[in-house]
Amino acid sequence: MTIVVAFLAILIGVVAWWLSTQRIMSKPWLEIGVIDEPPGVRPPPAKIGLGVFLAVAGVLFALSISAYSMRLQAADWWPLPVPRLLWFNTGLLILASAALEWSKVQSRHADLDGVRFGLIAAGVFTLAFVIGQLMVWRELVGEGYFLASNPANAFFYLMTGLHVLHVLGGLVALARVTSRAFRTDEARGDKVSGERGKLRLGVELCAIYWHFLLVVWLVLFALIAGWAGDFFEICRQALS
Repeated sequence: MTIVVAFLAILIGVVAWWLSTQRIMSKPWLEIGVIDEPPGVRPPPAKIGLGVFLAVAGVLFALSISAYSMRLQAADWWPLPVPRLLWFNTGLLILASAALEWSKVQSRHADLDGVRFGLIAAGVFTLAFVIGQLMVWRELVGEGYFLASNPANAFFYLMTGLHVLHVLGGLVALARVTSRAFRTDEARGDKVSGERGKLRLGVELCAIYWHFLLVVWLVLFALIAGWAGDFFEICRQALS
């Protein structure tokens, strides 16, 4: 239970810091400055909504990781082998996150071709990641590591499956942003700046979400590979 509290405290601290950087609680009418200087602009609702969603998803993953850390001390826990394909899949997700960061930078420079390239690359790498995860599951099942045969198996399929579900949800949003990127040139007149603003926001939100997915996956991968055992032991000793 103490580890659960520690995870949640860290998560709440990160979310609070992120929200503070977005000036959600700012009061522009009370700010003092140059008369012609525009007051602080609040973040768009979509960015606030994403922050709330990431907080909820982070709590869900934190609880599952905490349950994992407490359950692995049982006598019936037999760790799964780490398929080599997981290393390749990790590289794919890193490339997808980097591609979206590239798209975000290109969107700030109004380089539509660069934005499109980055979005397509991120989609391809992410789809390859999902396919790779399915191949990992198939490989483990073929070797006899079934869901109900061991608690470690159940946690592995649960956490990786939960992560893949979040990735698939992100792919839906990414497809919409990519479609907008290819429709932006069709806008005329005053709609051009508005469409580009929406595209820039969409790319930024996708980049933030993919960075979140990458961080979560790196933590899960550390658990699966067994690297986090010493960390949990240190946490238990520090919090006991």
